Amino acid sequence: MMKTPFKKASCRVDFDYFLKGSVLKETVESGCTAVRTHFVVESDEPEENVLALIKNAKRGCFAESMVTTAVPLTSTIELNGKAVSMRGIAD
Repeated sequence: MMKTPFKKASCRVDFDYFLKGSVLKETVESGCTAVRTHFVVESDEPEENVLALIKNAKRGCFAESMVTTAVPLTSTIELNGKAVSMRGIAD
């Protein structure tokens, strides 16, 4: 664990998303086209120590990793107690 004290820290996450198509026509599609993070940190520690802490925090963030690296997704569907398959949706 890094022992880098700070007085205050916050992170804001903004993302650009879209939702298009029709639910009734079963053509609905959604996605995200950009994600931005903004860190605000107040600390009396040397800048290089605080930046190293932020670097470690970003590298250890599961959310940032999922956004920047494709992750295989496996889905299962159960309907009325029975496993069902939907080709092209949940394989």
